[in-house]
Amino acid sequence: MRELERDPNFNRRSRAPQSTEAAGQLPALAIVGAGRVGTAIHRAASAAGVEAELSGREGAAAACRRAEAALLCVPDAAIPEACAALTAAVPELRFVGHTSGATGLDALDPSRAAGAAVFSLHPLQTIPDGEADLAGAPCAISASGAEASALASRLASALGMCPFELPERSRAAYHAAAAIASNFLVAVEESAAEVLRRAGFDGSRELLTPLVLRSALNWSERGRDALTGPIARGDEATIERHEEALAEVYPELLDTYRALADLTRALAAEKELA
Repeated sequence: MRELERDPNFNRRSRAPQSTEAAGQLPALAIVGAGRVGTAIHRAASAAGVEAELSGREGAAAACRRAEAALLCVPDAAIPEACAALTAAVPELRFVGHTSGATGLDALDPSRAAGAAVFSLHPLQTIPDGEADLAGAPCAISASGAEASALASRLASALGMCPFELPERSRAAYHAAAAIASNFLVAVEESAAEVLRRAGFDGSRELLTPLVLRSALNWSERGRDALTGPIARGDEATIERHEEALAEVYPELLDTYRALADLTRALAAEKELA
């Protein structure tokens, strides 16, 4: 039972249509980095009719010489080096961007110094592999000027995403929120599944999936009002039994459980005051 997938409105309320008009306005694009993000963006570009060439490190310089815009889909720490390696393609290469949410535009200074306008484009979506669907995802964009900002916005829209401005000063907080919402969620759900496994249940992920998906859908619709469970109803005796059980089957999770319980108590208190 996959609740979110069954809801025809979920993740479509803000879905951006893939615009052939926007795609037609875009310059030829070199996508540097054939990992998960680069491959997913290339697939979306191909589907939208955007002229895009995907290359790894070896073919990056040649691909950039055939393009007017380059998008670096490489690990954050590799962005400055990758950027410096393609500056020989400037000025024919007019725009250089990266897909990092946490890294600032200053990582693209080599290209900017050579005369290119710079930008960033970060899909606010989990991309576990190159087959990931980006359609409907919000997309954070930043740019060095109006022309690069317009390019980033058109590109995000052409790929089916919904662009929004990301101020440079807010990058770390933005990316922390994304990590909490996605990465930490996986860590929490894996911990819950491990508790069931250690307690002797088979198929723990399958058992928990309907609860997880329904909880996510409820939160998307109701926010803090979606909170249920023993803490929300003030049942501290049940919380004590949880801690006793965890001390037996998964003691290394106790501190995490207590920290999350404190956060939940605070949220429940805020809900009561609202």
